[in-house]
Amino acid sequence: MAFVARRAADPFPDSLEVATASGVMAVDLRRHPRARNYTLRIAGPSRPPVLTVPKRGSLNEARRFLDRHVAWLERQVEKQPQPMPIADGAVIPLRGVPHVVRHAPGMRGTVAIVANDISGMPALAIAGELAHLRRRVVDFLKREAKRDLEWAVIRHTLQLGVRATAVKLRDQSTRWGSCSPDGHLSFSWRLVLAPSFVLDYLAAHEVAHLRELNHSYRFWRICEALAPQTERARAWLRANGPLLHAVGAG
Repeated sequence: MAFVARRAADPFPDSLEVATASGVMAVDLRRHPRARNYTLRIAGPSRPPVLTVPKRGSLNEARRFLDRHVAWLERQVEKQPQPMPIADGAVIPLRGVPHVVRHAPGMRGTVAIVANDISGMPALAIAGELAHLRRRVVDFLKREAKRDLEWAVIRHTLQLGVRATAVKLRDQSTRWGSCSPDGHLSFSWRLVLAPSFVLDYLAAHEVAHLRELNHSYRFWRICEALAPQTERARAWLRANGPLLHAVGAG
């Protein structure tokens, strides 16, 4: 692929394109002030890969790095699950249980859980216009995630004798949770899609950081004391994490 070197006055681009066996692929470029190396990662279904560039990195070197890793990039993209759009009749998980999405325009309210749908599985009944269905489902999932995570954080902080200053939701593609030095805990709202023991483990993980802001042996001892299902939950996320990011993609 032809490439024109950037002049010093040119702005650093937001993305690069690379030729693969399946066609031209766009890769997002991100400068990171603390990055020491060029890194390439998959951001999830229907999201472009991300190439992280060190603060003093150059566009030419970013191009060369990307070209050297095209084969790896193709293999990783092929492993990604197919997007699972949120639409009438789609099936999405809630706390690990498949639910069919049903448009119910005449229903009062916004979203209701129906225990026995005609499909034989639980359903999420969505009121209002069809154009608002996806947004209402995502808003509902975020509310449920916020409630579950806040309760889990309260339970674990009381057990450990620490205090979280805030619980926030995000939709990050690379981290399920984080803890800041000032006690702010952030979580992916997509954890509500996973079985409850997975969400509980992530809450325990970030609460444990309120005592140990690292991943030392002591940290893992605290985490496992709060959440005995730690290893089971980590294995579940390694195997199924990409499926959670596929929900609503596309």
